[in-house]
Amino acid sequence: MAVVQSPLMGEMSGKVANFVTSTCGKQNVVRTKAFKPKNANTESQKFVRKSFKLIITEDKSWGGIISLGFAEVPEGKTASNMFMAQNVSKAIVKSGDEPVIDYSLLTVANGSLPVVIVSEAVIVADGISISYRSTSGVPSIKATDEMMAVAKTKAGEILICKQARGSESEATILISYPGIKASDIQCCYVFVRNADGSKSSKSVHIPFATLPHI
Repeated sequence: MAVVQSPLMGEMSGKVANFVTSTCGKQNVVRTKAFKPKNANTESQKFVRKSFKLIITEDKSWGGIISLGFAEVPEGKTASNMFMAQNVSKAIVKSGDEPVIDYSLLTVANGSLPVVIVSEAVIVADGISISYRSTSGVPSIKATDEMMAVAKTKAGEILICKQARGSESEATILISYPGIKASDIQCCYVFVRNADGSKSSKSVHIPFATLPHI
């Protein structure tokens, strides 16, 4: 808004281009009209909004696991904020008419701890068995760290197993689900948290579609 006081212009009122003029007392007041884009609902904008809604729904579907996976949250942010920032541009497939999630690119945990080194993942009679190397010689890796294996079934069930990393050179974590098949699994990941839960690693995707059965 601008206030104009000039004997040459006299009293002003009405609209000129993107300006609205009026007189208040002995002063002329000039305001700009609110800018409105010609089209605020393009196909591109619709796709972006759908992508955001898809990631928000995905966040909620994990039942709080995202808060565990995104433990290192900057001040003023939330785990959900970090999850969205990490995935909305990386895990959304944009080739079709509708956005879909590529679960092999989805990140359910992210932080400063070293990633888990997965040596083998198989489906056994009791569930999903994931073997990992401890790499305990790295200073930031502790035997007391908490290993987390999480999976989501195509029916929407959330499966989780937690255990101490341990000091063995290689260990196994089992997501218990007797009789599960690869075709039942939507996605599966492992990550690690330190003992007090203040730090985490980036999640590692387990390619469930190619998991062998034992």
